Amino acid sequence: MPRTPGQRAGLSREAVLAAAKTVFAERGLPGLSMRSVAGELGVAPNALYSHVADKDALVDALLDDQLAALAPPSPDADPVAGLRAVMLATFDLLGRHADLVPLYLARQGARGPHARALGAAMVVLLARLGVDEAASARVVRALIVSTLGFAALAAADAPLGNAELRADLEATLDWIVRGAAA
Repeated sequence: MPRTPGQRAGLSREAVLAAAKTVFAERGLPGLSMRSVAGELGVAPNALYSHVADKDALVDALLDDQLAALAPPSPDADPVAGLRAVMLATFDLLGRHADLVPLYLARQGARGPHARALGAAMVVLLARLGVDEAASARVVRALIVSTLGFAALAAADAPLGNAELRADLEATLDWIVRGAAA
């Protein structure tokens, strides 16, 4: 069976993602392109398409890769505590990678397997609170939007400090979850 261009170049998805991280860190989103990533790897741009479909898929993979650091809440965790913990861990992660916050906002979150696993775990906890399936999608979205919003404020060097924003996020998460369960 013939190998694809990416396989002939000795590339892996992980290598492409590592190069994309480097390019993004050095040049930001405007400098991130299939051509710039290929240049970082010393290959022709067409070699990347065996591993990512296009720049949007590359950005989605970058975002989802960061979420791999987050453990989904246990299905038997206290639902309010589990939801709160995963969103606060997300806020903390975004605080360590503030350069990615605009990407999460522009892409309206992440779409990869890690993002889906976190979302599915959140839906399980919401179901345990009595939130039906239709409403749980809205609640998850509200939790994510709130977390991204607070992370964006923190990344923007807002007058409020990170600790105060995190405390406000904690209260907001509780309001959303308790309101959804009511």
